Amino acid sequence: MLEIILKQNELNKLFEYLPKEGVILLKGDLASGKTTLVKEYVKYLGVKDLVDSPTFSIMQKYFNNQYTIYHYDIYQKGFKSLLDNALIENFFENALHLVEWGDENLKKCLDRFGKKSLFVEIEPFEDKRKYKIYE
Repeated sequence: MLEIILKQNELNKLFEYLPKEGVILLKGDLASGKTTLVKEYVKYLGVKDLVDSPTFSIMQKYFNNQYTIYHYDIYQKGFKSLLDNALIENFFENALHLVEWGDENLKKCLDRFGKKSLFVEIEPFEDKRKYKIYE
C-alpha cells in the first residue's frame, strides 16, 4: 500500500503512481474528493472534455487521440447498477476506467474475469487529502 498526503494542486504527484489503462476503484466518504480526482486526472492526461460526476447517468466517456476514459459513479445503486445497465462489458475495453464508489463486489467480479484493479481511498486530512493506493 502507498499512502500519500497532498493538496489538490499537488495531485500530479499521485498520478505518477496510477495506471493510464485499467480499473481504478475510488473509495471515500461524500465530498472526500473522488470527482475532483477524476477531473484532475482527466486533465492531466490531456483530455479537454468537461468532467462532471455521472451520478444519475452512471457513466460518462471522455477521450482524446491517446486515451479513452470511462468515468462511473455507482453511488445510487452500487455494483448492481453496472449489471442492470449492461455497463460491466465496458471494463473489457482497453481504456482507463475510474469508478467512484467502487467496492469489493466489483473487484471480485473483475478478478473472476482476470481484470486487475486497484483501490484509491481518499480521506480528508487537515487542509489536504490522504490517498491510499492498494490492490
